[in-house]
Amino acid sequence: MAACTGTVPADGSAGLSPDGNGVGDGGPTDGGSADAGQDVLLPWENPPQYYAQFSHGPSSDAGFFPIAVWLQTPSNAPAYAAVGINTFVGLYQGPTDAQLAGLADAGVPALCDQSGVWASHLDDSTIEGWTQQDEPDNAQPDGQGGYGPCIDPSVIQGIAATFRSNDPTRPVYLNLGQGVAWEQWIGRGSACAGRLDMYPQYELGADIVSFDIYPLNETDPSVKGELWLVAVGVDRLRQGTSYTKPVWNWIETTGIDDPADTPTPAQIRAEVWMSLVHGSAGIGYFAHIFSPSFIEAGLLSEPTVKAGVQTINAEITSLARVLNTPSIGNAVTVASQNAAVPVDLMVKRQGGALYVFAVAMRPGTTHANFTLRGVGSGTAMVIGESRTVPVTGGTFGDEFAADYAVHLYRVTY
Repeated sequence: MAACTGTVPADGSAGLSPDGNGVGDGGPTDGGSADAGQDVLLPWENPPQYYAQFSHGPSSDAGFFPIAVWLQTPSNAPAYAAVGINTFVGLYQGPTDAQLAGLADAGVPALCDQSGVWASHLDDSTIEGWTQQDEPDNAQPDGQGGYGPCIDPSVIQGIAATFRSNDPTRPVYLNLGQGVAWEQWIGRGSACAGRLDMYPQYELGADIVSFDIYPLNETDPSVKGELWLVAVGVDRLRQGTSYTKPVWNWIETTGIDDPADTPTPAQIRAEVWMSLVHGSAGIGYFAHIFSPSFIEAGLLSEPTVKAGVQTINAEITSLARVLNTPSIGNAVTVASQNAAVPVDLMVKRQGGALYVFAVAMRPGTTHANFTLRGVGSGTAMVIGESRTVPVTGGTFGDEFAADYAVHLYRVTY
């Protein structure tokens, strides 16, 4: 039986320890239920409050949830905004005046490097953060056609100190590579491979930290198709900051080097909700296609993927005020009838209702039984599925009838 810890179950199947039932920072919860006073809050970064310390940082509105796209041309910002993207991360060979003007016209802010025309735009609300070098934990090109070691975390910390000195009104953003979740990945180089101990040191060089792994696009059979690795990385980075800084992560949306690897909308949604259930505070999409021909805005070029991502983004945005509350560690437990298909939970209170976000963490099907503390009878509305499930005697059950199925419940009682 797994409690609503928001982590991979404590059987060790993901190579992690659980977050535990620690008390959060006392952020806003819904007090409408008599049981709310007995809630044990899990550790929480409180992103809205965190962003508020930066006068030019991301929005601190509780109705805002970061949904980003990586290194895209600003002329495509209106098309991305139309599918629910609200943040650009990275501006190629920028920022330039033209790039920032295009983003401003589209109403889409960016996180970018302190290069180009950055110094003349310190009062420009289009820039909401400063980006470090991408994936410094990977082996770095040596200039001779080979690769040297990863960048030492102390270098990243030094760059962050410079960025903060130049402009303390915006957060420093750092993206790390797939070694966060897959410690045996060869791309870190021999000197850094397997060094999970380095990641908390990297995180000292950022105010917002993220990572990327694209399981469906992997070629190594030991990790290919293992969608749950996105949750491993989120957990590790959150633990590495002691739950003090927002963690974002990147989700695959294309067949990066092979069209056969293009994820389905259901697979994208599963990766997104695995991330959110484990506490990701921002979702980003990798949109490029490199082969058989290069398409920068690959996400927009695939109609099925584009429509699926738009639906997912609308779902996230509609639940932003729920996501921006602390998770509860003792309100719900879940038992999966198929031990090979554990179900992980995130539980929130908001607007007089109990929200239970559940995702199957392995492929296969199962029936899950949910037990709610302090609840007798009620109704669990399954968000986005036009159906309800009765709550009787403090329990309800549901089928997870597809690989990595996701169900989102709003429980009233």
